[in-house]
Amino acid sequence: MTFQRARTEEQREIRRRAILDAASAMLDEMPVAAVTLNELSRRVGLAKPNVLRYFESREAVLLELLDRFLQEWLAELAGELAAGIDENLPMAERAATLAEILSRSLSGRAVLCDLFGAQGSVLEHNVSVEVVTRYKRASLERLATMTALIQKYLPELGEEATLFSLQTMVMAGALSAYSTPPPSLQAAYEADPGLARFHFELKDSLRMALSAALLGVLPRR
Repeated sequence: MTFQRARTEEQREIRRRAILDAASAMLDEMPVAAVTLNELSRRVGLAKPNVLRYFESREAVLLELLDRFLQEWLAELAGELAAGIDENLPMAERAATLAEILSRSLSGRAVLCDLFGAQGSVLEHNVSVEVVTRYKRASLERLATMTALIQKYLPELGEEATLFSLQTMVMAGALSAYSTPPPSLQAAYEADPGLARFHFELKDSLRMALSAALLGVLPRR
Protein backbone atom coordinates (compact mmCIF):
# COMPACT_ATOMS: atom_id res chain seq x y z
CA MET A 1 0.00 0.00 0.00
CA THR A 2 1.36 3.46 -0.91
CA PHE A 3 0.00 6.90 -0.17
CA GLN A 4 0.21 10.36 -1.64
CA ARG A 5 0.91 13.22 0.72
CA ALA A 6 -2.12 13.83 2.95
CA ARG A 7 -3.31 17.40 2.34
CA THR A 8 -6.79 17.46 3.88
CA GLU A 9 -8.17 16.44 7.24
CA GLU A 10 -10.13 13.66 5.54
CA GLN A 11 -6.94 12.31 3.95
CA ARG A 12 -5.14 12.47 7.28
CA GLU A 13 -7.95 10.52 8.94
CA ILE A 14 -7.77 7.89 6.19
CA ARG A 15 -4.04 7.61 6.88
CA ARG A 16 -4.63 7.20 10.62
CA ARG A 17 -7.21 4.48 10.06
CA ALA A 18 -4.87 2.66 7.70
CA ILE A 19 -2.14 2.66 10.35
CA LEU A 20 -4.56 1.37 12.99
CA ASP A 21 -5.92 -1.32 10.66
CA ALA A 22 -2.40 -2.50 9.83
CA ALA A 23 -1.52 -2.69 13.53
CA SER A 24 -4.73 -4.59 14.20
CA ALA A 25 -3.84 -7.12 11.51
CA MET A 26 -0.41 -7.56 13.06
CA LEU A 27 -1.98 -8.32 16.44
CA ASP A 28 -3.93 -11.14 14.81
CA GLU A 29 -0.59 -12.71 13.88
CA MET A 30 1.69 -11.91 16.81
CA PRO A 31 1.68 -10.85 20.48
CA VAL A 32 1.81 -7.21 21.51
CA ALA A 33 5.51 -7.52 22.38
CA ALA A 34 6.38 -8.47 18.79
CA VAL A 35 4.71 -5.47 17.15
CA THR A 36 7.38 -3.02 16.00
CA LEU A 37 7.15 0.40 14.44
CA ASN A 38 9.49 -0.67 11.64
CA GLU A 39 7.26 -3.56 10.60
CA LEU A 40 4.12 -1.45 10.97
CA SER A 41 5.66 1.19 8.70
CA ARG A 42 6.54 -1.44 6.11
CA ARG A 43 3.05 -2.92 6.10
CA VAL A 44 1.26 0.38 5.83
CA GLY A 45 3.59 1.61 3.08
CA LEU A 46 4.90 4.67 4.89
CA ALA A 47 8.35 5.66 6.06
CA LYS A 48 8.72 5.44 9.82
CA PRO A 49 8.98 9.25 10.23
CA ASN A 50 5.67 9.59 8.36
CA VAL A 51 3.95 7.11 10.69
CA LEU A 52 5.22 9.23 13.57
CA ARG A 53 3.40 12.22 12.09
CA TYR A 54 0.14 10.52 13.05
CA PHE A 55 1.11 8.59 16.19
CA GLU A 56 3.98 9.64 18.40
CA SER A 57 5.05 6.06 19.17
CA ARG A 58 4.18 2.40 18.78
CA GLU A 59 2.58 2.55 22.22
CA ALA A 60 0.28 5.39 21.14
CA VAL A 61 -0.98 3.24 18.24
CA LEU A 62 -1.63 0.30 20.54
CA LEU A 63 -3.38 2.41 23.18
CA GLU A 64 -5.82 3.65 20.55
CA LEU A 65 -6.42 0.08 19.40
CA LEU A 66 -7.00 -1.01 22.99
CA ASP A 67 -9.70 1.62 23.33
CA ARG A 68 -11.27 0.54 20.02
CA PHE A 69 -11.30 -3.14 20.99
CA LEU A 70 -12.64 -2.36 24.45
CA GLN A 71 -15.57 -0.41 22.97
CA GLU A 72 -16.34 -3.28 20.61
CA TRP A 73 -16.22 -5.82 23.43
CA LEU A 74 -18.50 -3.80 25.70
CA ALA A 75 -21.06 -3.45 22.90
CA GLU A 76 -21.10 -7.24 22.43
CA LEU A 77 -21.04 -7.89 26.16
CA ALA A 78 -24.29 -5.97 26.59
CA GLY A 79 -26.04 -8.44 24.30
CA GLU A 80 -24.39 -11.47 25.89
CA LEU A 81 -25.49 -10.43 29.37
CA ALA A 82 -29.03 -9.64 28.22
CA ALA A 83 -29.32 -13.07 26.61
CA GLY A 84 -27.66 -15.00 29.41
CA ILE A 85 -28.85 -13.57 32.74
CA ASP A 86 -32.36 -13.74 34.13
CA GLU A 87 -32.65 -10.70 36.41
CA ASN A 88 -35.22 -12.54 38.53
CA LEU A 89 -32.82 -15.30 39.60
CA PRO A 90 -31.33 -15.31 43.11
CA MET A 91 -28.21 -13.25 43.63
CA ALA A 92 -25.84 -16.21 43.82
CA GLU A 93 -27.05 -17.63 40.51
CA ARG A 94 -26.79 -14.28 38.78
CA ALA A 95 -23.25 -13.83 40.13
CA ALA A 96 -22.17 -17.28 38.90
CA THR A 97 -23.66 -16.64 35.47
CA LEU A 98 -22.02 -13.23 35.29
CA ALA A 99 -18.60 -14.73 36.02
CA GLU A 100 -19.20 -17.43 33.40
CA ILE A 101 -20.26 -14.97 30.69
CA LEU A 102 -17.39 -12.57 31.38
CA SER A 103 -14.78 -15.34 31.33
CA ARG A 104 -16.20 -16.89 28.15
CA SER A 105 -16.46 -13.53 26.41
CA LEU A 106 -12.96 -12.37 27.32
CA SER A 107 -11.27 -15.70 26.60
CA GLY A 108 -12.57 -15.37 23.05
CA ARG A 109 -10.76 -12.04 22.67
CA ALA A 110 -7.11 -12.97 23.07
CA VAL A 111 -5.82 -9.72 21.54
CA LEU A 112 -7.84 -7.56 23.93
CA CYS A 113 -6.55 -9.58 26.91
CA ASP A 114 -2.97 -9.28 25.63
CA LEU A 115 -3.40 -5.51 25.39
CA PHE A 116 -4.85 -5.40 28.92
CA GLY A 117 -1.77 -7.25 30.13
CA ALA A 118 0.60 -4.82 28.43
CA GLN A 119 -1.24 -1.65 29.37
CA GLY A 120 0.39 -0.69 32.67
CA SER A 121 3.86 -2.08 32.07
CA VAL A 122 4.34 -1.18 28.39
CA LEU A 123 1.62 0.79 26.62
CA GLU A 124 1.40 3.67 29.08
CA HIS A 125 5.16 4.25 28.74
CA ASN A 126 6.82 6.15 25.87
CA VAL A 127 3.75 8.33 25.39
CA SER A 128 3.24 12.01 26.12
CA VAL A 129 1.09 13.45 28.88
CA GLU A 130 -1.40 14.53 26.21
CA VAL A 131 -1.76 11.05 24.73
CA VAL A 132 -2.03 9.19 28.01
CA THR A 133 -4.48 11.78 29.40
CA ARG A 134 -6.71 11.40 26.34
CA TYR A 135 -6.57 7.63 26.68
CA LYS A 136 -7.37 7.69 30.41
CA ARG A 137 -10.34 9.99 29.86
CA ALA A 138 -11.70 7.58 27.27
CA SER A 139 -11.03 4.73 29.70
CA LEU A 140 -13.20 6.41 32.32
CA GLU A 141 -16.08 6.36 29.84
CA ARG A 142 -15.53 2.65 29.10
CA LEU A 143 -15.32 1.91 32.82
CA ALA A 144 -18.62 3.72 33.42
CA THR A 145 -20.22 1.67 30.63
CA MET A 146 -19.00 -1.61 32.08
CA THR A 147 -19.97 -0.62 35.61
CA ALA A 148 -23.53 0.15 34.48
CA LEU A 149 -23.76 -3.25 32.76
CA ILE A 150 -22.57 -5.08 35.86
CA GLN A 151 -24.91 -3.13 38.15
CA LYS A 152 -27.87 -3.87 35.90
CA TYR A 153 -27.57 -7.62 36.46
CA LEU A 154 -26.00 -7.58 39.90
CA PRO A 155 -27.24 -4.42 41.65
CA GLU A 156 -26.22 -5.91 44.99
CA LEU A 157 -22.63 -4.93 44.13
CA GLY A 158 -23.49 -1.25 44.45
CA GLU A 159 -20.42 0.97 44.16
CA GLU A 160 -18.17 -2.10 44.24
CA ALA A 161 -19.21 -2.75 40.63
CA THR A 162 -16.60 -0.21 39.51
CA LEU A 163 -13.80 -1.99 41.36
CA PHE A 164 -14.99 -5.35 40.07
CA SER A 165 -14.99 -4.02 36.50
CA LEU A 166 -11.41 -2.84 36.89
CA GLN A 167 -10.36 -6.12 38.46
CA THR A 168 -11.93 -8.03 35.59
CA MET A 169 -9.78 -6.24 33.03
CA VAL A 170 -6.62 -6.52 35.15
CA MET A 171 -7.14 -10.24 35.78
CA ALA A 172 -7.87 -10.91 32.12
CA GLY A 173 -4.57 -9.29 31.20
CA ALA A 174 -2.55 -11.03 33.89
CA LEU A 175 -3.97 -14.51 33.30
CA SER A 176 -3.68 -14.27 29.52
CA ALA A 177 0.11 -14.21 29.87
CA TYR A 178 -0.01 -17.67 31.45
CA SER A 179 -2.44 -19.08 28.89
CA THR A 180 -0.37 -18.25 25.79
CA PRO A 181 3.20 -19.35 26.55
CA PRO A 182 5.97 -18.51 24.07
CA PRO A 183 7.25 -21.32 21.82
CA SER A 184 10.24 -22.16 24.04
CA LEU A 185 8.04 -22.53 27.12
CA GLN A 186 5.45 -24.53 25.18
CA ALA A 187 8.23 -26.90 24.11
CA ALA A 188 9.34 -27.22 27.74
CA TYR A 189 5.79 -28.12 28.79
CA GLU A 190 5.62 -30.78 26.09
CA ALA A 191 8.98 -32.23 27.08
CA ASP A 192 8.13 -32.24 30.78
CA PRO A 193 4.33 -32.39 31.32
CA GLY A 194 4.80 -31.77 35.03
CA LEU A 195 5.78 -28.19 34.24
CA ALA A 196 2.41 -27.59 32.61
CA ARG A 197 0.98 -26.85 36.04
CA PHE A 198 2.04 -23.28 35.29
CA HIS A 199 -0.07 -23.18 32.13
CA PHE A 200 -3.59 -21.82 32.68
CA GLU A 201 -6.63 -22.21 30.50
CA LEU A 202 -7.80 -18.61 30.31
CA LYS A 203 -11.55 -19.22 30.46
CA ASP A 204 -11.52 -21.54 33.49
CA SER A 205 -8.90 -19.63 35.46
CA LEU A 206 -10.62 -16.32 34.77
CA ARG A 207 -14.01 -17.68 35.79
CA MET A 208 -12.53 -18.90 39.08
CA ALA A 209 -10.82 -15.57 39.73
CA LEU A 210 -13.95 -13.55 38.94
CA SER A 211 -16.13 -15.81 41.08
CA ALA A 212 -13.74 -15.36 44.00
CA ALA A 213 -13.74 -11.58 43.52
CA LEU A 214 -17.53 -11.50 43.56
CA LEU A 215 -17.69 -13.60 46.71
CA GLY A 216 -15.45 -11.07 48.40
CA VAL A 217 -17.66 -8.06 47.71
CA LEU A 218 -21.23 -9.37 47.56
CA PRO A 219 -23.26 -8.96 50.76
CA ARG A 220 -23.58 -12.04 52.97
CA ARG A 221 -27.01 -13.18 54.10
